[in-house]
Amino acid sequence: MTRLRHWFASGAPWIWLQASAVSLSLIMVLGLLLLVATRGLSHFWPAPVEEWLVDTPGESPGVLMGQVHRSEWVSAERLREAGLLLPEGAGVEMQRHLFKIGNRDVTGQDFTWVLDRDIRDRSRPLNALVLERTQWGNFFGRLVGIREAGRLVSLSDEPWTELDDRLDRVVKLRNRIDEIERQEMTSVNFRLERLRLEEIGLTRSLAPGESLPVDEAGRLAEERAVLQRRFDELAEELARLFEDIRRDSLLLTTGAGEEVEVSMAVVLDAWRPNAMTRGERFRHYGDQLWSFLSDPPREANTAGGIFPALFGTVLMVILMSIFVTPLGVMAAVYLREYAHQGWFTRFVRISVNNLAGVPSIVYGVFGLGFFIYVVGGSIDELFFSEALPAPTFGTGGLFWASLTLALLTLPVVIVSTEEGLTRIPRSVREGSMALGATRWETLWRTILPMASPGIMTGVILAVARAAGEVAPLMLVGVVKLAPSLPLDGDFPYLHLDRKFMHLGFHIFDVGFQSPNVEAARPLVYATALLLVLITLVLNLTAIAIRNRLRERYRSLEAQ
Repeated sequence: MTRLRHWFASGAPWIWLQASAVSLSLIMVLGLLLLVATRGLSHFWPAPVEEWLVDTPGESPGVLMGQVHRSEWVSAERLREAGLLLPEGAGVEMQRHLFKIGNRDVTGQDFTWVLDRDIRDRSRPLNALVLERTQWGNFFGRLVGIREAGRLVSLSDEPWTELDDRLDRVVKLRNRIDEIERQEMTSVNFRLERLRLEEIGLTRSLAPGESLPVDEAGRLAEERAVLQRRFDELAEELARLFEDIRRDSLLLTTGAGEEVEVSMAVVLDAWRPNAMTRGERFRHYGDQLWSFLSDPPREANTAGGIFPALFGTVLMVILMSIFVTPLGVMAAVYLREYAHQGWFTRFVRISVNNLAGVPSIVYGVFGLGFFIYVVGGSIDELFFSEALPAPTFGTGGLFWASLTLALLTLPVVIVSTEEGLTRIPRSVREGSMALGATRWETLWRTILPMASPGIMTGVILAVARAAGEVAPLMLVGVVKLAPSLPLDGDFPYLHLDRKFMHLGFHIFDVGFQSPNVEAARPLVYATALLLVLITLVLNLTAIAIRNRLRERYRSLEAQ
């Protein structure tokens, strides 16, 4: 008993308890990351296509072709409650599979449940084909022929080579179509709109009954005519491209033997997973992963990539850092170096610390009410009156979202910077001024460089928090789908008034607002993993920069 009392008095049990708590936390975090990574990254692997002969109660056996999405054991009682007729001798638990049959344009659904006991035969045909399409989801079946402009040009058991060549042609045409629609025509429309607003502004500046000067009206008409001709040329080219891309079509059969014709205009990719070698599988996996990172979303965000959301997140965080860093550093410098250390300064510090605990949605409401309605509305009346009643800055956009998050993360930067300034010995300040430096020179050349590790830590912590915030952004500029990126080739190049997409909101939208939950679930995991990796990279960058700066000024701190 005495030995046990001494053991507790030594503090060893509490050390073991703390170590166990840390270990458990690490295991939970790593387990969560492993779950997200497995569920997300496995989605891009070319899973085998299976063909099942399934017994259907009251009907002849049917054939299903697709991929196994997941399997689970369920109780027979639960199946009976769902309306499934089971024999009296059925087991307590039965295995069932969620089978992805695709072909939503044919069957009307993407998935179906199949009991394991109903499967009479399973096979993996080598000629099973998977088509990734721009609409109606994936198609599972067999390729039996190809039509060109209505004429049958390939009809054999293996028209795969012909398909591969024509698919390359379709990809090039689609890339050109996207370039025209997303860049060139958007740019022309943007410049036409600017001309229209310029004309409205010039007209408003005239006296009543006065018309525009001839040279000014001629300039506007000439520029508008040039842009209109360019738009008509692009429209003609686009019409030709659409006609060319619809030239070919594929003759396919489903697993049940139903014949289907699919236009190659909607085909993004085609592969035969059961006939792939290991190298081809890894190559296809890399291509799919890159498409996920570089392509825009499609089909109500349940398919495609996340590039607009990734781009919007990174751009918003960069702008937020530009706004919050000077404000936070200046506020901390004033509180520590210039303000009188009395009750008022202590009150300000307490207020700043309390601001860090305010719910983020409150900042969103403030950004909506003050930044957008008050400041943005005033900016529109002063500088963009010709566009009213359509708002320019009087609605949510990239600028207001960045400012709102800068306000949200400002306490973090202030506290971290002030802690960094506090760590600098007073002797450093006195020594600098004793050598003839002014107070400003001491601050700029000595104090701030030595405090830079703390400043960088505060900035990157703010970045890490801002990257994952969603609630305030839903009120100040984030949308489900943005038609164009906020950064392009038209002056002023960075369009702060445009709405944008964000990874956090994209996860919420795909996970909880999707019309096809099962199809979108892997994309939720993949997007969540990407957001975690971005935050992790930012934190690791902060540690590396902080350590380098700390080593550089360690000698000064020791004096």
